[in-house]
Amino acid sequence: MDRLTIVKVGGKVVEETDSLNALLDDFRKVSGNKLLVHGGGRAATALAERLGIETQMVDGRRITDLQTLEVVTMVYGGLVNKRIVAGLQARGCNALGLTGADLDIIRAHKRPVKDIDYGYAGDIENVNTRELRLLLDENIAPVVAPLTHDGNGLLLNTNADTIAAELAIEFSNYYKVFLFYCFEKRGVLADPEDDNSVLPELSETEFRQYQESGIISSGMIPKLTNGFKARRNGVQEVLITNPENFAKGRGTRLTLG
Repeated sequence: MDRLTIVKVGGKVVEETDSLNALLDDFRKVSGNKLLVHGGGRAATALAERLGIETQMVDGRRITDLQTLEVVTMVYGGLVNKRIVAGLQARGCNALGLTGADLDIIRAHKRPVKDIDYGYAGDIENVNTRELRLLLDENIAPVVAPLTHDGNGLLLNTNADTIAAELAIEFSNYYKVFLFYCFEKRGVLADPEDDNSVLPELSETEFRQYQESGIISSGMIPKLTNGFKARRNGVQEVLITNPENFAKGRGTRLTLG
């Protein structure tokens, strides 16, 4: 099997020029098949604030009403996506920006209301990699924004960590998949106040213990939940890291057990 590298980039990395440039420099150097999934929540929050739209978050997940859906569509599918694509083109890496609606890559349904109404948030139903594999065969790097669709014309805001994991799982039927979650920290921290307390490895059991004690919280929860799901479903390796250490393979490696 050929190797496929999937990089999910989010947090401050997307908004800060220096860190994004460092990530794109290293992404360009990745040999073989590669795909990038991006977030952009901070930029969406900033635009919403400028427009007078309140942002609501629960456990790292955004509540998406209709106004917020319009904001995230503009930011994720437009500004952030095309900025990354342009950056890769400038580095000689041929890239194509997509949402889950393009080429019918990712279908989802509106999340049912249980304890919390997440609004127009999408839970993934189906991932179609056929056209993406054709792009990869032509040495084109897909750049996927965190938007999906329901097949009936409705766009849905979908967690980028989830998209990266679900793509990785589906692609593992065709490639040896290596999934990297890149954000501003060097990995998962044993002490949230100490940036040097990076855990070199983390098991799912340890993750639950850290979560219960409150050491791991907020946006890190969906990242790790999705990362462990990917590991359980055929993905060769999942690494939580930052742009400086991505190319070196340093960070927190997720292990089964």
